[in-house]
Amino acid sequence: MKLGTEEIAKYPFLTEAGNYLREKGFTIDQLGSDEDLKPIIDLALERITISCEGKIFNSDFSIKNLDIEVFSFLIAVILLKQTNMNTLIKRFSLAEARRAEKFLEKDLINSHTNEELAIKIIKDLFTMNVTKSGDYFVIPAHDYLMHSVNFHEQEWKLVNRLVDDGKVFLSAHQTVRLIRKELDKYIAKKIQSSNIANIPDTFRKPIDMLSNLAKKFTVQIVETTEQPPCIKHALEILQKGENLPHSGRFMLATYLLNKNQTVDEIAPLFKNAPDYNEKITLYQLKHLAGNFGSGTKYACPSCEKLKTENLCFATQECNGIFNPLQFGRKRIPNA
Repeated sequence: MKLGTEEIAKYPFLTEAGNYLREKGFTIDQLGSDEDLKPIIDLALERITISCEGKIFNSDFSIKNLDIEVFSFLIAVILLKQTNMNTLIKRFSLAEARRAEKFLEKDLINSHTNEELAIKIIKDLFTMNVTKSGDYFVIPAHDYLMHSVNFHEQEWKLVNRLVDDGKVFLSAHQTVRLIRKELDKYIAKKIQSSNIANIPDTFRKPIDMLSNLAKKFTVQIVETTEQPPCIKHALEILQKGENLPHSGRFMLATYLLNKNQTVDEIAPLFKNAPDYNEKITLYQLKHLAGNFGSGTKYACPSCEKLKTENLCFATQECNGIFNPLQFGRKRIPNA
């Protein structure tokens, strides 16, 4: 499908954008040295700065600005790669993903040609087969499950969706929302994998500006020694000599192992269990620690999983976490 300049401006992360730059005969050296092309660098910086403010870049699709739109994204990618500041890359890739999401949603519900383009982008980049059925967009249930794994909200559970004959029916908004996280990762990967060895000296100033901007987002992670309520409850059960179910023992063991406690340090905690067997306990702990077979260390179950097993005793301090291992961590912005 041949893309016009406006389509490339809407989706500048596509391969066609790089090809467009070459077709126009522009080089990186020229973009860095030609004073007439300075607005492109300025717009690239603006694009990054806006993303750092949590906002979405507002496009101007007037004919005279289309080239600047396309090239500003490409220059932003180069600047971010050279800066190599992960916090800027993450903010930019998310903002650009949200920007593209708006265009994809509009294209899905506009003309047939636009709809075809949006469906092709979703299919080519994310291997998600989308077809139109009346007012709905339909995808196979296995595709839905593969992409909805990024969501924790109840509304994205398959049981809360309209499903018929192995297919899930979604609105245009839900369809593109489903791939936001993956589009975010796709753009970030595109930045990280870009490879331009030599850049013009005129790029040094904007790169320094971005390095200073990144310092605003430096944070310290402060972690308390307090244990999450689910772990406290499990320890209390064991201390009383009562039976902790297998799922509770698995939670406790994997939590402590992932907190870098050793098998020998953890094993005594289970001594008061009514069915305690030292040999079996040590074997199971070593298995969870990855000491056998493939060497895979088991992960601590998510909060969502613990809720289904009646092992969650959440307090206000648990707000915003998805796994017990996140409990007690606080991000302190750089002063």
